Parts: sequence; structure tokens; C-alpha cells
Amino acid sequence: MANNYQMMTVRVTAIEQATPQIKRFTLAAVDGSELPAFTGGSHVIVQMQDGDKRHSNAYSLMSSPRNLAHYQIGVRREEQSKGGSAFMHDKVQVGDELTISTPNNLFALTYVSAKQVLIAGGIGITPFFPQMVELAEQGADYELHYSFRSPEHGAFADELASSAHGANCHFYVNSEGRPLEVDALVDRLPRDAHVYVCGPRPLIDAVIDACRSKGLAEEQIHWEQFAAAPQSGAGFTVVLAKSGREIAVGDDESILKAIEKEGSVPVECLCREGVCGTCETKILEGEAEHRDQYLSDGEKAAQKTMMICVSRARGARLVLDL
Repeated sequence: MANNYQMMTVRVTAIEQATPQIKRFTLAAVDGSELPAFTGGSHVIVQMQDGDKRHSNAYSLMSSPRNLAHYQIGVRREEQSKGGSAFMHDKVQVGDELTISTPNNLFALTYVSAKQVLIAGGIGITPFFPQMVELAEQGADYELHYSFRSPEHGAFADELASSAHGANCHFYVNSEGRPLEVDALVDRLPRDAHVYVCGPRPLIDAVIDACRSKGLAEEQIHWEQFAAAPQSGAGFTVVLAKSGREIAVGDDESILKAIEKEGSVPVECLCREGVCGTCETKILEGEAEHRDQYLSDGEKAAQKTMMICVSRARGARLVLDL
């Protein structure tokens, strides 16, 4: 799978505090021109320069794909932020310029006549805004199920309820005793439904498990989560084939970080979360334990390439084309 990211500069034209933890940023081209077209489910990589540190985070586009005068992204301030979400919340102001990538889509709709079911938890609501625009245009049979812990954390819920999609939206508020019952929801779906889920990992896992239990095929189950995979695992050795250098990768260390620490080979990586594909590297010997969201299941099984920002070795030694 090839990536085709290009970087561009945008200006922050508006910032809205949607919930105590979530802000919506509106981004426009600095020259006022239209931004590149995108489809529902697309994301951009936002690069942030914070002194001598650079952060790169992926954010879903939540604005309408029919209005290219601006992009909008929702950013949740993470409790254990690596720096990116804290930078966006604490330091970015209206009028500032940011560097972002052109859009890429790893969470695209599958246009079929079957029911399309969108399931969101928390900040996972963002990719579904443009997807519902496209589904409505297609005259599709669709519904959105949006779960959040309390009313003040239901980002954009009122906006959704009063929108043209309001009749298709269902809301679940844990603090009010109205949780989303995943098994019950999936159990009543037709067998040919396509299900899309975005949100916290426990919600994604619950939806995937419920869909599989119901007998839905893998191609009917779609999910996305922008969060770096855990790096824990047994240490191993990476061999850089072009120089013969051997690098020890620690138990809680990524291959990318180990290579950067060793310093002999520069490696490009925009996201460090296994979603952008810029660090895709050929495997010459050994097998990878794939933890990315970029490669397809077939590509992972082929063991030809890997994302060195999140994936690890399946054995004690891995030879890479670096």
C-alpha cells in the first residue's frame, strides 16, 4: 500500500471548546484557496513544532467534504499526552499556522445497498460527520449510535440531534443509565449490514467481537482508532542490511526509536501511530508482529513490509532493508 502524503500550511481560523476535553479547530489555506478534496473517513497528519520537539498526530476530518473552504478536526486532550494534544489545546491560537498533510483515507465507506451502521464512542464521533453527508447523498439506509459517559462529554451531540441527520442518530449516556448495549445492537442488525466503529479500544473490541459472533464477514466490519499501539514485548535484534549494523530493541521500545537512538540511518515517519505509512520498511529476514492500522490483512500475512514505528519482531532477529 503506497502513501501519497504532501505537506501544506494552513491557518487556524476558529477554535471551539466542545467539551471540557475536546476542542474543534477550523483550518483554512493561508492564501484563501480551496483545500484538497477528501472523502468521509479521511484523516490528516498535523505536525506541531514545540521548541526543539516535533509532534505529529493523526486527526479525522469532521467537516463536510462538500465545503473545501476549510477543514475541521476535533482534538481530545489526552490524559497521558505525548505532547501533541496538549500542544493543540494549550498553545495553538486563532491566527496560528500549522503544517498538515493532504488527506488520506483508511476508514472509507463501502458503498453497498445494505444497511450502514456507524458506532462512535467519545472523540470517535468525528469521522462520521462527513460519512453521513455522503450516505445521505446516496440515499443510503444508515444509522449512527453515539455513546459518551455524561452529557458534558457528548461532543457535538446537540449539533447532530438538530442536523439533517438527527432522525438517524441515537445517543447513549452512561451517567444517565442509558449505556450502549453492543451485543443487543449488533444482534438486531441484518446479516448483510456493514458496521463501522471508532472510539476507545474497549468499544472497538466489543463491536468486532459482537459482529463476528453474529456471523458478519470480516469485510463487513470496519474500525479506526488513532492511538499508538503498546510497545511492550520481548526485546529483539534488528539488522540494518545495507550497513550490517545490529541494533538491540528494548522490551518497551519501538524499532523506530531504537534506530533513531543509534543514529546511523534517518527514517521518515509522520505519525508514529501506525496509520500514515511513511515508515513502511521491507522485511528481508524474519517476521513482523504487525500492530499498525495501515497495512491490509493480506499485506500483513505476506510479511513483505512493516511499520517500524509500532510493529515488532515475532522472533529474536529481524533483517530490514535499511
